[in-house]
Amino acid sequence: MNNDALGRLSSVDLTEIWKHEATDFTPWLAQEENLAILAATLGIDLELEASERAVGPFRADILCRDTGSNAWVLVENQLRRTDHNHLGQLLTYASGLEAVTIVWIASSFTEEHRATLDWLNRITEEGFNFFGLEIELWRIGNSLAAPKFNIVSKPNDWSQWVAQAARTIDEAELSDTRIMQRAYWEALHAVLRTIDGPISGIRKPQPQSWMGYSIGRSNIQLSAVMIRADRKIRSELYLSGPNAKAFFHLLREQREGIEHELEYSLQWEELPDGQDSRIAVYLDDVDPEDEKDWSRQHEWLAGRLNDLHRVFGSRVRGLDASAWSPGNSSTDRG
Repeated sequence: MNNDALGRLSSVDLTEIWKHEATDFTPWLAQEENLAILAATLGIDLELEASERAVGPFRADILCRDTGSNAWVLVENQLRRTDHNHLGQLLTYASGLEAVTIVWIASSFTEEHRATLDWLNRITEEGFNFFGLEIELWRIGNSLAAPKFNIVSKPNDWSQWVAQAARTIDEAELSDTRIMQRAYWEALHAVLRTIDGPISGIRKPQPQSWMGYSIGRSNIQLSAVMIRADRKIRSELYLSGPNAKAFFHLLREQREGIEHELEYSLQWEELPDGQDSRIAVYLDDVDPEDEKDWSRQHEWLAGRLNDLHRVFGSRVRGLDASAWSPGNSSTDRG
């Protein structure tokens, strides 16, 4: 082997890539493909809920859900060495949420802050977990800089707990239907990765009838759904939470422009008997269990999911529930 052919790793200063925590690093980390790197380091699946979310008197950098337990995961970022101010914020966040995993990311940890996280993991009750991660950037020669997270503090027995949870899931007896559902979404994700659009295929496929994807705002997500009994599949924007009806009507006021951009019609389903609402497009007369037809179904779903992200992404981030009141919308009168 010719050793001269090997490259040499060189460290990259974080500020060469990210000039500012709030405007550069946090938006980078909030992207699904980058959040997946953090998730892989922690050993859990993460789904973005919000960035710059108010918790008590402070604003959390990134708020996620652990999709396995549905618990909150709160991420606080620093592009420098840890300090007492950020430690205080982390404790405030923990006191404002009933159960939470706190992830503190910094360029380096002082020994006292690492020891404090270790101490918090020892004394806090079940449901509270504290991680300390150092972020590094490396490149080989003139290659692009690559990020690397190093865990410097983690909850007691975390690795064993994650491994046991994974074994429990893997060893659980799944019905033929659930095995099919998981394979169906795995194949869809392969198509999404090929397209390389805003909806990526890095999510872990689940043995269920639907898969959700972040669109950058809490309580709003894109979903792919199989409806086997009706021989249909659906791509949708799903709105939940107390503002779902207001957001639905505000978006429906933009219906003409939205459908013009898409070049096809949508089903605007208010779901009046419940809190949630849905905006969807359907493909009829399909059998999700027909594996020979999966390629056609997945190309359709992948295309529609990325279409919906394109037309709704900026719109949902700009929604203000106070701009709508029942009875005042033109859609309510028509």
